[in-house]
Amino acid sequence: MIDKHTAPYGALLLRLALGSMWLAHASLKPLVFTMDGFAQFLVSQGLPGFMAWPVVLAEALGGLAILAGFYGRYVSAALVPVMAVAMWTHVPNGWLFTNANGGWEYPAFLIAASLAHWLIGDGALAAKSAHGAFPGATARGVLVHGRA
Repeated sequence: MIDKHTAPYGALLLRLALGSMWLAHASLKPLVFTMDGFAQFLVSQGLPGFMAWPVVLAEALGGLAILAGFYGRYVSAALVPVMAVAMWTHVPNGWLFTNANGGWEYPAFLIAASLAHWLIGDGALAAKSAHGAFPGATARGVLVHGRA
């Protein structure tokens, strides 16, 4: 049973933690690996190096949108493919992110948390929240000719 009084604050906590994690993940690239280093990593994985900046910008701007609750649930869903590619690049390194070259546990967790945020919603204190993970769906899950 979901507590209707505290659930919005639980969603807020998830949103704040998730947005912070996306910002940290984005910051790691220019601040630690450098953008040239990240581009070279992408190329080493068979991905185009020119995607380095779009990836960092998507993660950083997405993290800010999630933190603010500006259509955060949809931003979380949109970032899942970005993290799925990151997870794919880390699968050969094993499970633990502390393994050499990082394992896939951290990307997998970010994917799960992002999907949970998409399903739960933005919670309390959201700047511009989207209602419903599936636009047009109803509580019964059926939409017929514009009516439930």
